[in-house]
This record gives sequence, structure tokens and C-alpha cells, in this order.
Amino acid sequence: MYGVIFEVEIQENKKDEYLQIAAKLKEQLVKEEGFISIERFQSLVNENKLLSLSFWEDEKSILNWKKNLDHFSAQKKGRESIFKDYRIRVVEVKRDYTLQSSDFK
Repeated sequence: MYGVIFEVEIQENKKDEYLQIAAKLKEQLVKEEGFISIERFQSLVNENKLLSLSFWEDEKSILNWKKNLDHFSAQKKGRESIFKDYRIRVVEVKRDYTLQSSDFK
């Protein structure tokens, strides 16, 4: 399993536009082969800083989503007029624990 950590700082007054684009893309994302889940978080310190955390079955699925034409178009628009800054990390999940699955009971 792989995770994609997408941190983005949005330009002033562009947050609603970004969230609308993200919501539209999510309709396609949930149908993407290899997609597991996604969740979005907002910084408590900077309201224009968001983090999207998605999980994927494999790296190939992530690369396929990166090449999706609508996603590609949204990335371009983000870089040109919405993002103040961003950072993307792709990570491999080595272990996955929950309260119920933990050996520390």
C-alpha cells in the first residue's frame, strides 16, 4: 500500500475554487483502479494550508491517476493561479495498526 501526502498552500481568496475543483475530481478518483481512500485536513495555524492524504494499492495506480487528463488540467490550473506553494510525498506503508489490531492489548 502507498500513500500520497499532498500539502498545499492556497492563494488568498482561492480556497473555494480549489475545493470545488477537488470535489469534482473526487467523483473520478473514487472510480480509479487501485484507489483506496482520501481525506483532507486543514491547518489549525494557517487556514489556507490544506493536506490531502490518499491511499493506493500500488505505485502504478498513483502514476495512472497523475496522468488522468482532468487531473492533469487541474494541476496546471493550480500551479498557474491557485497554489501559493505545494509539496507532494509518495510513501510506502510498511505497517498499518489500529487499536483493534494492535499487539499491545
